[in-house]
Amino acid sequence: MVAPVAPAAARVEDAADYRQRPCADDPAETADAAFELREACVDAAMHGMRLDKALVTLAGEFSRNHLQSLIEAGHLRIDGQVVALPSRKLRAGQQLRLELVPTEESRAFSAQPLALDIVYEDAHLLVLNKPAARVVHPASGNWSGTLLNGLLAHHEGAAGLPRAGIVHRLDKDTSGLMVVGKSLPAVTALTRAIAAREVQRVYRALVHGAFAWDERRIDAPIGRDPASRVRMAVVAGGKPARTDVRCVARAASFSALQCRLHTGRTHQIRVHLAWLGHPLVADATYGGAAALGLRRQALHALQLRLQHPHTLQPLQFDCPPPPDFAQAWAQVVQG
Repeated sequence: MVAPVAPAAARVEDAADYRQRPCADDPAETADAAFELREACVDAAMHGMRLDKALVTLAGEFSRNHLQSLIEAGHLRIDGQVVALPSRKLRAGQQLRLELVPTEESRAFSAQPLALDIVYEDAHLLVLNKPAARVVHPASGNWSGTLLNGLLAHHEGAAGLPRAGIVHRLDKDTSGLMVVGKSLPAVTALTRAIAAREVQRVYRALVHGAFAWDERRIDAPIGRDPASRVRMAVVAGGKPARTDVRCVARAASFSALQCRLHTGRTHQIRVHLAWLGHPLVADATYGGAAALGLRRQALHALQLRLQHPHTLQPLQFDCPPPPDFAQAWAQVVQG
């Protein structure tokens, strides 16, 4: 077995005592400034054992995969030297020194100051313009730097709300308007309004091909694609989904569309348009090739209409597309 060194096998030590770390703008990196440090001596029973397997004995509360990631990231030293190879074979008498940095998932719901483009804010709600490439909610592969992390840092009340007040989402590469509740009554009212289809959401989209209709109502159920767990699809037995589409312009082999959501299924506009044979430009997941200078899916949440959850006054917000989308849109509209 791995024999602990001295009477204490684990202690907390500031990173500066062990390895100098560069300053970082990434909140996930600065969160590693303090960690638990464990030290041990390899005995004869562990001689010849793989490093990652031996560490399970030293830190059994962590998964072997996480321990492997710590080794590969340089958080393990043998006899004072960093060893980044999980398959390294141990020798009796070697001294192990492991930094137990928390998993990304365990830090996912922490406050992280982020630049938020706030269009409107009061005590009850805020409306923001989400940039493309920002994830809304922490998930596998994106445990930090999400909109939820930014909201937790933006106002104190977010920590006491479901999903920090997020009542609907935009896909990572979709830009544009989102509404967020800042109190539990507001979150409840907004959630009910969205479910009752009382919140109007209008999007701009650029698609491949000449759209065959001036206006088209797409009423087709959406569910998980049986052929791929990362995709959605129009499937029998899926959840009801309705999108109203108006063609603004056609040029060459592209069309500029305005879409109104009546439901909010995952990837709804992307799925409905691909189902019609018109995938979004640069939406590789649903068959849309990059074009018009765009490297991310050509979808922007342009307009949001709703009733204020407290005052009951009607609100409308409009948000012009970012430069990459605006330039691509102009190529089609101006033809």
